[in-house]
Amino acid sequence: MTATAPFAKMNGLGNEILVVDLRGSSKVLSADEAMGLALNSTTRFEQLMAIHAPKPGQSAPHILIYNNDGSPAGACGNGMRCVALAEHLKTGGDTFAFETAAGVLQATVRSATDISVTMGRPRFAWADIPLSEPFNDTRHIELEIGPQGSPILHSPSVVNVGNPHCVFWVDDDVNGYDLARFGPMLEFHPLFPERANISLAQVTTRTSLTLRTWERGAGLTQACGSAACAAGVSAARLKLTDRTVTVTLPGGSLVIDWRADNEIVMTGPAILEYTGVIDLATLTPSLVTG
Repeated sequence: MTATAPFAKMNGLGNEILVVDLRGSSKVLSADEAMGLALNSTTRFEQLMAIHAPKPGQSAPHILIYNNDGSPAGACGNGMRCVALAEHLKTGGDTFAFETAAGVLQATVRSATDISVTMGRPRFAWADIPLSEPFNDTRHIELEIGPQGSPILHSPSVVNVGNPHCVFWVDDDVNGYDLARFGPMLEFHPLFPERANISLAQVTTRTSLTLRTWERGAGLTQACGSAACAAGVSAARLKLTDRTVTVTLPGGSLVIDWRADNEIVMTGPAILEYTGVIDLATLTPSLVTG
C-alpha cells in the first residue's frame, strides 16, 4: 500500500471540491477522517471525491463522495466535472467513466470550461426519493414555510438525482429569502428520512432558471450540480420550461439537458487550484511545488 495519495484542490462554479486519488491504496476514508480534511485549510472542501480502483469485475474507477460533515453523498455534479478535468490533465484523455452510488456516470472534457457529465435518470416516486409518507404527485407536495394559511413558500417539487432534492418555486428574487435560516430545518425535516437538498428556483424564461441551494451536509453553496439537474427536470415536469435550460447559480451557470432517453446531461466548467499529497498514516497534506 502506498504511503501517500495525490490530491487536487479544485472548484466547480465556486463549489469547493477535493479530489483524492486512492487507486494505489486500500485506504477508505472514514467520516471522521473526511471531516478532518475538511477542517484543514489546505484540503478544505464542500465535497470530497475519493477515487478508488474499480470493483472486482468492473472497469470504471469507483468514487466515494463525502460532504464536509463526513456524511456520504450519492452524486455531486460539480465534483464529477472536477474529477473529469483532473483525469484529463493527468492522462490527456477526453472521455471517462466513473462508478458512483448513483450508477456509472460518463464524462467528456472538451475544455476546462466545457465539461459534460451524465447524471443518470431522475427518480420521482415518493419511496425512491425517499419521502417518509406517500405522495401520488411529487411535482408538488404538501410542505409549507411560514404562517399557517399564509405561507412564505409552499408546494415544492421533489426528486432524486443521486441525492434527495426539494425545490421551492418563487416568482421573485431567490436571494430575497433567508435560506440560511430555514434550509437546515428543512434538510432534517421528518418528511426526508435521508435528509434533503433544499433549493429556491425562479423561472426566468422557457430556457433559463436562477437557483440557490442549501446543500445536504454542506450548507449554503455557490453551486450544486445535482440541484441544478433537479430544478431543470422539475421545471420541465411542470411544463414551466423546455427540457434544456441554463441554470444560473451564485457561482455561475450550468446547462442542464434532460434528454429524450430520460438521462440528464450537465455541462459546465471546472478549475484546478493546486495539487499535493496526503500522508495516509496521519492524513497530513502537503503541496506539490514546481
